Amino acid sequence: MKFKKTLRCCSCSRSGTCHCRQLGLGSPRIEDAGQPEMTLPPGWTEQDMQAVMLAERQGKCRQHLAKDAGEWRGKMTMWMIPGAEPVISDCASTVTTIMDGRYTRVETASEMPGMGPYTGQGVNGFDNVSQKFVSTWIDNHSTGIMTGVGTLSSDGKAIEWEFNFNCPLTKKPTAMRQIETIGGQGTKTLDMFGADPKTGKEFHMMHIELSRQ
Repeated sequence: MKFKKTLRCCSCSRSGTCHCRQLGLGSPRIEDAGQPEMTLPPGWTEQDMQAVMLAERQGKCRQHLAKDAGEWRGKMTMWMIPGAEPVISDCASTVTTIMDGRYTRVETASEMPGMGPYTGQGVNGFDNVSQKFVSTWIDNHSTGIMTGVGTLSSDGKAIEWEFNFNCPLTKKPTAMRQIETIGGQGTKTLDMFGADPKTGKEFHMMHIELSRQ
């Protein structure tokens, strides 16, 4: 087995030229001397391997998600159908970074009047390959996994998500929009919009106001 005899950034070419800072990937990571050197799979080039390694790198978009880490408290207002009386409840959210900061895990708890306790858990990240924010969501009031992609606004203050899931009424795939907006002094809001299963028209389903604790 071959061993490295020099120190260099593990994602850059064997020429020793480091491109991490130019690509906005932060400081290069230096490998320890004496580590076994990976042999390229048949047909692969060093550029192929570099593309794979760049896909794992952390950047500014992950830092944007990581800023939410901590405890949040607030109120959730939900409308079951267009024009219905709102259902209001307290909610709590805990955000932690996982996988060395590559993702954030969001754990939410609330009480749904007439439906009992509500708990949900999501994982958010930024996909270097698609250049999109990505998300999954599960909760104790469903058995499906909701998946979403998001884009950051030009001012960096909001992410607009589009989630996809199977509607229990129509038994068909449907979409939901969520706009997550950063406010001032440790606050943020989440607004969710979905299609009324009876008419197909979009309506404001939920509004959540959160404050950092």
